[in-house]
Amino acid sequence: MDFSTQQDFRAMADDSRRLAAEHHRYSTLLEAIQKKPFPTVEDEVEAMRIKKMKLRLKDQMEALTHGRPSSMSVA
Repeated sequence: MDFSTQQDFRAMADDSRRLAAEHHRYSTLLEAIQKKPFPTVEDEVEAMRIKKMKLRLKDQMEALTHGRPSSMSVA
């Protein structure tokens, strides 16, 4: 394995950890909203936004594990 390949694997691992951490953070935020006894309309809208972000991150993680470049960015 050459130096470039090692760097590529290291970068993929770093990206994977970053995406997983972001996904976990969104899961925690979503869980907090879902635990509210009386969520507001704003809470519901935020929950939908978080779910979309989680799906986008999941797609990026899937693309990374299958070696496909991810053109999607997380805002």
